[in-house]
Amino acid sequence: MLVLRKLDMAYAVALATAACLGSLAAYAAPAHAQAAEPGRVILTSDAVIERIEVDASGKEQILLKKPSEVAVTPGDRVVFTLSYKNQGTLPATGFRATNPMPGPVQFISVVEEWAEMSVDGGKSWGKLANLTVKAKAADGTTDVTRAAAVQDVTHVRWVFPSAIPPGGEGTLSYRGVVK
Repeated sequence: MLVLRKLDMAYAVALATAACLGSLAAYAAPAHAQAAEPGRVILTSDAVIERIEVDASGKEQILLKKPSEVAVTPGDRVVFTLSYKNQGTLPATGFRATNPMPGPVQFISVVEEWAEMSVDGGKSWGKLANLTVKAKAADGTTDVTRAAAVQDVTHVRWVFPSAIPPGGEGTLSYRGVVK
């Protein structure tokens, strides 16, 4: 059995009218049980606010700030990073890492092309281009099926295609915007 530790990182999101706290929850699970000594994969989460500032020479710079260092407002871009490390002595096979989208943040994009998205609260998964959602038609009474869009994403998931070797580590990342 793969031993995992769930780490949640609380981050502050202040909206224009009130301070609003959310949580970035990162959790992981093996795709299937593993016999013998387990790999032990540790996940940590981080979120930073991306700001564009102009320096003294007039050149734009992208700065990454902790949410506690700035007043976060709607429209701010957020970069979420999951760091993982196999601290076990065996490869961690069938590893998955999942992040629900924090309520005050809308999904924009994911860095890893092999990541999957969910638009139904984590019940089904796939590439965003292949997902659909049910919505009300213009008349407000009829349900129609439409292509899913970034605003529909409820979760991001990475299913590792190969084992994470002992001592293996890396990062996963996705972006969002404060609603």
